[in-house]
Amino acid sequence: MRIAAISDIHGNLPALDAVLADIAGRGCDLVVNLGDIVSGPLWPRETLERLVPLELPTIAGNHERQLLGDLATLAPSDAHARQALAPEQLAWIRALPPLLRIDDVLLCHGTPGSDIEYLLDDIVDARLQAADAATVVARMDSSADGDRLARDAALVLCGHSHTPRAIRLADGRLACNPGSVGLPAFATDRPVPHQAATGSPRARYALLERQAGQWRAQLLAVAYDDALSARRATALGRPDWAHALRHGRMP
Repeated sequence: MRIAAISDIHGNLPALDAVLADIAGRGCDLVVNLGDIVSGPLWPRETLERLVPLELPTIAGNHERQLLGDLATLAPSDAHARQALAPEQLAWIRALPPLLRIDDVLLCHGTPGSDIEYLLDDIVDARLQAADAATVVARMDSSADGDRLARDAALVLCGHSHTPRAIRLADGRLACNPGSVGLPAFATDRPVPHQAATGSPRARYALLERQAGQWRAQLLAVAYDDALSARRATALGRPDWAHALRHGRMP
């Protein structure tokens, strides 16, 4: 079985189109979407117009949860998406589950217990670095749902950090973050000030395949017209996004 995992599109329709075109040539049995789909100063409505008809197995990320909150208190990226989406698109988002189990594969956005915690990354000196396997196991099993769903999952797919990683656990399970389709770098103050950066503008996704009884991951990077997306961010008053989209790092 071959699975393509996409995550953290953030309304970047040109990046999504490039990734979907690349996936189409790889003979995948299934494509799954790990959340944070539309939030940002790009093309939220058009992104859902592209995605929803595909009927991909999809979970909610933290930004799906956040943009459904009180409009007056939303951060700019969530507010832009909320105001651009049609009522039926908001209803589609509202129906997304936070976790999804498909055979022996678990989909979560952050960790099984939280959509705002990193599964495969630690924050060190305001940057992200790979967590050790024991820490990953503890985070997977830190909630009742996580323990129930992740305990016998051979493959755990997550997003949120926008950082492509695959970590093999001592018991043979594989945990994989495909990276971000649509935003290769970001800065945040939560839980402490830090940045994520891939150093490249390319759109990311992962190809997962079972070989010799174990899941294995291929982390892929796809070129697309990042200048177009950067111009869109600039036009909508987000030079920080424009820089991240062009350079894969924050200003």
